[in-house]
Amino acid sequence: MTPKARAIADGFGARLGLFYAGLFVVVGIQMPFFPLWLKARGLDAEAIGVVIATPIVVRVVVVPMAARLADRRGALRQVLAVSSVGAAMAYVLVGLAQGFPAILATVALAAALAAPAIPLTDAYALKGLSLRGRAYGPVRLWGSAAFIAANFAAGVASGYIAPTGYIWLIAAASAAAAAASLALRPLRPGGEPEPAPRRRSRLFSMPGFLPVAAGASLIQASHAVFYGFSTLDWTAKGLSGTLVGALWALGVAAEIVLFLVSARLPAALGPRALLLIGAAGAVVRWSAMAFDPPLALLVPLQCLHALSFGASFLGAVQFLARAAPEGEAATAQGYFSTLQGIVTAAATGLSGVLYASFGAFAYGAMAACAAVGGIVIWSSVSNRASGIKDQVSEVISDI
Repeated sequence: MTPKARAIADGFGARLGLFYAGLFVVVGIQMPFFPLWLKARGLDAEAIGVVIATPIVVRVVVVPMAARLADRRGALRQVLAVSSVGAAMAYVLVGLAQGFPAILATVALAAALAAPAIPLTDAYALKGLSLRGRAYGPVRLWGSAAFIAANFAAGVASGYIAPTGYIWLIAAASAAAAAASLALRPLRPGGEPEPAPRRRSRLFSMPGFLPVAAGASLIQASHAVFYGFSTLDWTAKGLSGTLVGALWALGVAAEIVLFLVSARLPAALGPRALLLIGAAGAVVRWSAMAFDPPLALLVPLQCLHALSFGASFLGAVQFLARAAPEGEAATAQGYFSTLQGIVTAAATGLSGVLYASFGAFAYGAMAACAAVGGIVIWSSVSNRASGIKDQVSEVISDI
């Protein structure tokens, strides 16, 4: 059997797509509707901001530890299973919690268990799909498609259940993701063993790692006000739960289109170019959102999610996949996730204060955040070009 035929036969891509779908059903319910559950439990805007920021802070501590463990033990698949099963159990505790301290504590526990799942799944996917000669985007899009389905389903459910019921939808979706994690295939075709891990990490010797990670983190962090308060803002202005779910789904549909065609993008459109395009899309999107646009304009603005999130996400993961040293794929994703978590935690915590004080004008700060991220990425491109120019000059002078 040829390597390509063996890769198809082992079902790696199909099982991975199913797991991505499970993970993003959870996210698709949690992102737009978890703030409504928190509000229904009596939390004000500042407290909601703290609770939403807590998982991001927890991720800063947990993800690097889980990533290093996965790399050192060659156990990416096993870590993903433990993370998913533990998170499903923890969300039940969140649903039973009463009062701000208990909610905060159980959310922190759930975050500690769930945090490694998405960054380590990306590392697992990028490596496993590459070994099988398959592109990442067309498999990853099943997560985005599941996000859309969850948006719609939760939006429709909002007409039939009380806001306090959203947490049980999240818990049920987490259980489904946990089941899918147990069906994942070994990373290497044929169950080949992982190479021996390096004793000393070479991650920070990756050219451009810190500026690219910092710039990408700022672009992603610029979504903080949208993720935390767009649903509250739209429902306060009279939009129905179904319409809110449709708006969220529209943004992710645009993201899916980008993922679908990502394997056909020109080779010249490298990771840094994608990140710069993402930064530009975010600046336009949040600048417009700051002026409380009507529903007709929300439609094209949501389509910019393909750039503000999709292009910047693809740029970051492609950079890490190409530049990470052998045996450190999970660590690279983990460290990037940590830096992104630090920046996003600060932006998310601040978003509650900004939204409470300025309403939709808080999006202006997010536009500035994305602009700074783009400048950092542009600086890394310029420095890289300057370094290449200096190397060429040295060669010419030697001749």
